Amino acid sequence: MMTITYEYEGALYVNLTNRCDCNCVFCLRHNGHKGSIYADDLWLEHEPTVDEALADFRKRDLTAYREIVFCGFGEPMYRVDDLCAIVDALKAECPALPPVRINTNGHANLIHSRDVTPQLKGRIDVISVSLNGSTAEEYCAVTKPRDGETAWEAMLDFTKKCAKLIPSVMMTIVDKDKTPEEIQACRALAESLGARLRVRAYIPD
Repeated sequence: MMTITYEYEGALYVNLTNRCDCNCVFCLRHNGHKGSIYADDLWLEHEPTVDEALADFRKRDLTAYREIVFCGFGEPMYRVDDLCAIVDALKAECPALPPVRINTNGHANLIHSRDVTPQLKGRIDVISVSLNGSTAEEYCAVTKPRDGETAWEAMLDFTKKCAKLIPSVMMTIVDKDKTPEEIQACRALAESLGARLRVRAYIPD
């Protein structure tokens, strides 16, 4: 029985893929973790089809949640087309659908070799992009993206594009080993792109 949707603090989280092009130093996937504080086992037997995901959603009262969050144990934007199809179906079936958020590393345009941000307009209410550093060097050291500094530039550009299309765009950092000056530099960078900064607490193993 694989975990496609799971609850956490009043929100419904969605786990569509375990693929990721990063290897973040603080990721819970290290040390053999299969899950997180959110769910016990987020490793998927296979990537759920759109129909499988929708069947999982239909078991729940969607209006009971404060938001729906595409997150999980991988980078959800690997499946941007399927993600959009799921959101369209949910909006059609549930007119009172809660706000929809995507937690992403911001590499979608790099992954797909095209600008996917127009697909998000009208579908997604909140985008949360992992920033993790105020410079390319720090970002690469923490995030370890497959494409190095190219991924840093792609993430910044993605965020800037989203800020013109999505009602709420935030960038996040984890507070582990961050000085107040570094946090302020991250805040200034996020705001220059049209986003706001959210500082997340580090969750140890």
